[in-house]
Amino acid sequence: MARTAIEDRYYELHPKSAELYERAKLNFPKGVTHEARNMTPFPVHMSHGLGSRKWDVDDNEYIEYNTGHGSMILGQANPAIVKAVQDRMALGTHLSASSDLEIRWADLVKQLIPCAEKVRFTSSGTEAVMMAMRMARAYNGRSKIIKFFDHFHGWSDYANAGNLTGMDGIPGEVLDTMIVLQPGDIGAVVAAIEANDVAAVIIESTGAHMGGTPIHPDFLQEIRDVTTKYDVVFILDEVVTGFRSSRGGTQELWGVTPDLCTLAKILGGGLPGGAVAGNADILNTIERGQMLHQGTFNGNPLSAVAGIAALEMVANGDVNEKADAAGQKLKEGINEVFGRVEIPGHAYGIGSMIHTRIGIDAEIDEWGIIQGTPSGTPISKDADHEFKMAMFNNGVDNGRRFLMMAVHTDEDIAQTLDAFETSLKQVREQGMI
Repeated sequence: MARTAIEDRYYELHPKSAELYERAKLNFPKGVTHEARNMTPFPVHMSHGLGSRKWDVDDNEYIEYNTGHGSMILGQANPAIVKAVQDRMALGTHLSASSDLEIRWADLVKQLIPCAEKVRFTSSGTEAVMMAMRMARAYNGRSKIIKFFDHFHGWSDYANAGNLTGMDGIPGEVLDTMIVLQPGDIGAVVAAIEANDVAAVIIESTGAHMGGTPIHPDFLQEIRDVTTKYDVVFILDEVVTGFRSSRGGTQELWGVTPDLCTLAKILGGGLPGGAVAGNADILNTIERGQMLHQGTFNGNPLSAVAGIAALEMVANGDVNEKADAAGQKLKEGINEVFGRVEIPGHAYGIGSMIHTRIGIDAEIDEWGIIQGTPSGTPISKDADHEFKMAMFNNGVDNGRRFLMMAVHTDEDIAQTLDAFETSLKQVREQGMI
């Protein structure tokens, strides 16, 4: 198939990335180390970042909205975090022992997160979800977990239940312990609990994929009420939304307190770090010897100091307000762009998590949920891919989803809107919109 004009430009701008991809394919399946970084014809290889910007190996500059997969609300190479990590590095990266740092880190989590009576650190969000599920099962002696279709909770065997692809190697016996429901139907949740040995219900706090497919906050409250009635553990996945939806996550924003929540991303200040926080009696399944929890890098000093620095800025500054305000400006601007270029579409999202739909006109509520019957047709996967390449060509990473940072400026937003409009027009010129 012949290259498009957008793809030709992508090759022209990124020759070193293309070369590195050929080398990477010799080392890594698909040539990448994270599924989300896979891209046709090749992914862009980045070299460094500062504030709201980053640069690739070909010295192209980008406005940064991928933000460390959601972990960089303070911007790339934040000076306070850089200094904290550099100072700590000279004192040892891993002392194979407890430290005051992990206590200070946990104290900040408890200060900010409403459900956090106790905390247990891990190295990633995937690990945190695995531990929360295990704790729930150990706590009440039941076996099944309810999750919701397309809600992402990491790559563990249990969390992959309900996926349509990539399921080889997961024993059927594992999947049999998972119940996958459509979100929004509390009657289905009740029926599943009454008919099964349910230990816990887990859900992404703003809807599937960081709110890309949003849920109404009333559904979270309904889950809270039902799980309380049936003595089922309510696990709120706040890996992305923790310290982002608000200082205290979505549970503070919407006033719904779970039994357990999973945290990562912003928690580690840009370094690896995850945690389960919540009801002390449930976390004390470890203390009572009902389960064991190891992990070489749990609460490690480098992640701890980065996390402390980040959470202190979240707790004591206006980080969330700035990121949310930037998100609102971008959302309003994108909606103006759709109208100006006369292409169906809309931007939506909560706070600093902005999503777009291209090809669809719809009335949406304040949560981004479509009201009534939308008009139009979503753009094809091919058109969506062309749009993402065009955005890279025009100096913006990441396509149609924007995770805002406190350091995004009005200039960043203006340039992003120009890139968004130009990219839409370029895809339309190819006859794909």
